[in-house]
Amino acid sequence: MADDLYPRFSEKEMASRRRSIFAAMDVAGASHLVAYGADRSGTAIPWLTEWPTTQEAALLLSPGETPRLLVQHYNHLPNARRIALDCQVEWGGSSTITRLEQLLQARLTPGQKVGVVGPLRYGAFQQLAGSVGELVSLDGEYQRLRLVKSPEEIERLEVAARLSDRAITAIAQEVAVGMDEREVAAIVETAYLADGATNHIHYFAATSMSDPGQCVPSQFQSTRRLESGDVLFCEISANYWGYAGQVLRTFTIASDPTPLFVDLHRAADAAFDAIAAAVRPGARAAELVEASGVIEEMGFTIYDDLVHGYGGGYLPPVLGTRSRPNLPIPDLTLEEGMALVIQPNVITPDEKAGVQTGHLVVVTEDGHRSLHDAPRGLIRIAG
Repeated sequence: MADDLYPRFSEKEMASRRRSIFAAMDVAGASHLVAYGADRSGTAIPWLTEWPTTQEAALLLSPGETPRLLVQHYNHLPNARRIALDCQVEWGGSSTITRLEQLLQARLTPGQKVGVVGPLRYGAFQQLAGSVGELVSLDGEYQRLRLVKSPEEIERLEVAARLSDRAITAIAQEVAVGMDEREVAAIVETAYLADGATNHIHYFAATSMSDPGQCVPSQFQSTRRLESGDVLFCEISANYWGYAGQVLRTFTIASDPTPLFVDLHRAADAAFDAIAAAVRPGARAAELVEASGVIEEMGFTIYDDLVHGYGGGYLPPVLGTRSRPNLPIPDLTLEEGMALVIQPNVITPDEKAGVQTGHLVVVTEDGHRSLHDAPRGLIRIAG
């Protein structure tokens, strides 16, 4: 393309996505589709147009019609017009939903249904339904379209994984005793910002190994300062244009691990290896849960999800273990091209101590392939 200022998927890839969503609409009996996003939430608009939703956006798709992308705020229009592909981009006006109503009323014929994908607010849903008639949720159909990744999507995930790994390397090299968790977050983001990635998540937990009091990473960084004898464990995801890696690692601070943390990490490594060995096309989600039994056999449990689908959202299967159920276990069979995060967050039953390990993998013809190269294991840093 002439405009190569931003990462792009191929025209073939984008056309395939449009065909897939039109096919899902046809099965659901929907003649038109509204994809909605707001406050950087909602993955359908970037998947279908490449525009990363900022304040608010709504995409109207109808077979045989020019797609219309409504964008808020007005000053976001120039950038949206440079980035969004194969659609007419316009301002949503004083009300994106009201403008959407006008466009739909011009396209609808009696008896037609409108499909909806994305986090459409209740009030907006009611407003549309009151003026254009029956709305049909296609969120489930859209999620199913995102489970198996195309080769181009896997390439994008590989970039995101490499940048996420770079953050793990930066932690190992730059974290020092006396830093607080916010300073660790700054090290993480600096590792990938210059290459076009942004923060998706960076979760941390830091606690004393001799007197632990935290078993799972926190979503918000505290002012607690790292001390010699601490354990630091993290979950890092750099987002590269709608696709994020995910790598989870545990470090000890200026000290060797205590016996408890050696045992916790040994259980986490064993669980990861057992689950990874079970990943293959045709494997059932229940088999991954069964493979995690080593955690309970060693006297531990988990807090975080054991496994989850990834790439375009937090996707099925989302799994727990025997001692931390996430029921019901989905009746889902793995397919080649699915992306999974295997992440055993092994903790003590009293929830005072824990470790985290794991990363993003892709299901392959003969098993799985890791997208991350960050070294595994319990790593001593900062002296």
